[in-house]
Amino acid sequence: MNDARFHTPPIDVTPPPIPQTREPEMANSALQRFIGGPPVAVFLRLLFVSLVVGALLVWMDIRPFEIFNALQRFVNRLWQMGWSAVRDVAQYIVAGAAIVLPVWLLMRLFNMRGAK
Repeated sequence: MNDARFHTPPIDVTPPPIPQTREPEMANSALQRFIGGPPVAVFLRLLFVSLVVGALLVWMDIRPFEIFNALQRFVNRLWQMGWSAVRDVAQYIVAGAAIVLPVWLLMRLFNMRGAK
């Protein structure tokens, strides 16, 4: 008996090469990193959110010009009040931080725990 007849060739077990997909150059551009994704997708998301928020504001009978006028009145009032305005704004900041900072800290802690 000839052993050469029963000799099987070695099996190549190396996986086939993975095709290299090249990311488009613009995919990691500074603009996309800044705005949070492709410009068209971000524009459509902002358009949708603006529609929902705008509908809510109109439903509450709040118009955009009223918001800008209120902001202008607020700035004028701060300017006229002088240094007492700085104290009032500081009180607003401290009052808001009393709520915002603990909530932010809890969110960060829960996110860190979930990431492990």
